[in-house]
Amino acid sequence: MSTLLLDDGNTPIMTDGFFSRPGLTRLALGKIAPSRPRVQGCLTRAGVQHLAAVLPVHTHYDHALDSALVAELTGAPLIGGQSTAFIGRGHGLPEDRIVVVDPGSAVPIGNFEVTLIESGHCPPDRFPGPVTAPVRPPARVSAYRCGEAWATLVRHTPTGRRLLIQGSAGFRPGALAGQRAEVAYLGLGQLGRQPESYLRDYWAETVRTVGAHTVVGIHWDDFFRPLHLPLRALPYAADDLNVTLRVLGELADADGVALRLPTVWRREDPWAPAPR
Repeated sequence: MSTLLLDDGNTPIMTDGFFSRPGLTRLALGKIAPSRPRVQGCLTRAGVQHLAAVLPVHTHYDHALDSALVAELTGAPLIGGQSTAFIGRGHGLPEDRIVVVDPGSAVPIGNFEVTLIESGHCPPDRFPGPVTAPVRPPARVSAYRCGEAWATLVRHTPTGRRLLIQGSAGFRPGALAGQRAEVAYLGLGQLGRQPESYLRDYWAETVRTVGAHTVVGIHWDDFFRPLHLPLRALPYAADDLNVTLRVLGELADADGVALRLPTVWRREDPWAPAPR
């Protein structure tokens, strides 16, 4: 999953907010919709009552299905591109709670400053292209097209600390040139099915470009399983996490970068020194 809660005690913001996680049987029946009880339960477990922003990293269902509902329940604006706006409108979110950003422009959100930079989706993108009309759930999975795939740069203005959230394991060459971040949350899903050269280019265009000293792997787990069960990797037919971790581990060792996977529900300081 690439749902991340960033909270300095004053300004809580969230990427995606994907908690429904419908199973394969539900998907096979044709249409999906957010599960309000699951979303409310997960927000309660995370201690979230209010958010300053909800930011989908792109608009495939496994990122944006619940985003508008999370914004509704937490009083947050839904922030992204035109595709994200159509997701919000389909859910019935008021226009004054939908914010369409200019790519590359810094958006102040309380104690954070967020910059969305156009990036790419890891191949294959099964539902490419923009969302061009409101998506009213229940809707087919194919209605949740990729839309804008963002590299999300977050700056904590009181401290100047920065992090990168690369929600999908895709990139655009040179898109992050000149950007800096100490920490990179790096999407790993489907990397294990790519040529090794792709993984090396991906690392170079994200981690090395921004100069990150810590990498946290996200969006590698089986998102058909509910979150009350332990996370596990996607089935081998869809991905090979062992290959991904081997190649990225070698790159991390060579660059002196700490590489780890997160623990769901656990709060942590991403800028804290890695344990020895």
